[in-house]
Amino acid sequence: MKLVVLSRNPQLYSTKRLVDAGEQRGHEVLVVDHSKCDLFIEKKKPSVYYKGSKLENVDAVIPRIGASVTFYGTAVVRQFEMMKVFTAIESQALVRSRDKLRSLQILSRAGLGLPKTVFTNYSRNVKDIIQSVGGTPVVIKVLEGTQGLGVVLAETDNAAESVIEAFNGLKARVIVQEYIKESKGADIRAFVVDGVVVGAMKRQGKKGEFRSNLHRGGSAEIIELSEDEENAALKAARVMGLGVAGVDMLQSNHGPLILEVNSSPGLEGIEAATEKDIARNIIRYVERNI
Repeated sequence: MKLVVLSRNPQLYSTKRLVDAGEQRGHEVLVVDHSKCDLFIEKKKPSVYYKGSKLENVDAVIPRIGASVTFYGTAVVRQFEMMKVFTAIESQALVRSRDKLRSLQILSRAGLGLPKTVFTNYSRNVKDIIQSVGGTPVVIKVLEGTQGLGVVLAETDNAAESVIEAFNGLKARVIVQEYIKESKGADIRAFVVDGVVVGAMKRQGKKGEFRSNLHRGGSAEIIELSEDEENAALKAARVMGLGVAGVDMLQSNHGPLILEVNSSPGLEGIEAATEKDIARNIIRYVERNI
C-alpha cells in the first residue's frame, strides 16, 4: 500500500516511527507537509498537489496535524476524504477534538466524568465563577493552549481573579476548572487505537509543577488501568469519533475524570513508558480499513 503521513517535520519521533512501522510492514510511506499542499477542487475530480506534483494512488492517510495549522491541515484531510482515501483520523473528529469547549460538551453529554468546568463570555462576575467550581485553588486554561501552555493554577481567590481578569482583558477565552487535589499533579494518558487501549502511562509533574506534560519536564511510567478508567478512555475516543486518540484522565475520589481527548497524541512518551510498538498498532489499524 501507499501511505501518506501528514506531518510538517519528517524528523519528529512520531513521524519517523510511523514511517519505520509502515515500511516494516511492506508499505510505501511518504511524508507530506500538509501546509505545503495545494488543493484542487473540481467537479468529481478533487486532487492534492504537493511541491508541484499530483499525489496519486494513495491508499491511506495518517494525519499528524499540529494545533497551529488545524484549519488548513483539516482541509487537506477533508480533500483526501473527498478522493475516497481512508484517513486514520477523520476531518470532523479532528475539528471536534481541537475545540476544547465543544469536546467537553460532547463528553458531558455522553455521561463521562469531568472536572467541574465553567466557561463564560468575558464575565465580570469572577468571584461567582470561582465558587461555582468549588473555590480555590482552580485551574484556568486558555481554550487554544497545547502541551501545558496557557494553563495556570491559581491558589488564592485574589490570584484567580487577577488571572481571569487579565485573560479577559486580552480577549483570550478561558475555561475555569476545579483542582483535583487527590491527583497530586499526576494524570493518565490512555492510547486508544481502533477501540482498544494499546498502552497507558501515568505522567507525574516535576517537583513544584502541577502540569504533568512530558514537554514540561514531567516523568512517565507504565500503568495498568482500572476497569472504569479503561471504559472511560474507550467511550471518550468513541464519542469523539477518533480511531486513534490519546485520552488524558485524572484519578479522583469519584472515579476517572476526562481532561482532554487528543487527536494527534505523541508516540515517544507512551512507547518509552510501555515499551510497546504503538506505531505498529496504528499501521495495522490502517491495514484493516483498506
